[in-house]
Amino acid sequence: MISAIVLIKAEVDRIPEAAQQIAEIEGISEVYSVTGDIDLIAVARVSRHEEFADVIADRLNKVAGVLETNTHIAFRTYSAEDLDAGFALGLDGE
Repeated sequence: MISAIVLIKAEVDRIPEAAQQIAEIEGISEVYSVTGDIDLIAVARVSRHEEFADVIADRLNKVAGVLETNTHIAFRTYSAEDLDAGFALGLDGE
C-alpha cells in the first residue's frame, strides 16, 4: 500500500461534517481533527499512485467545506513494531 498524509483547511462551521464525509471515502483510512494551522489530517492508502487522483483530487477536494489541501506522499512507513524488530536483529532471546 502507498500512503499519503493530506493536510486540510476547512470552513470552521463544517469541520465535523467534512471530517465524516472524508472518512467515508474509499481509500481514506483515518481522519483527525487537529489544532494549529490546519483543521483536519486525513490518511489515504491506495495500491497504486494513480488512485490518489480519484481519492484526493476527485473526491476529498470536492467535499463541502474543504477549502484547501496539501498532500504529502510517504516514501516509507515506520511504526514502533518495525523499529523494535530492527533493533532486535541478531538477538535470540539470550
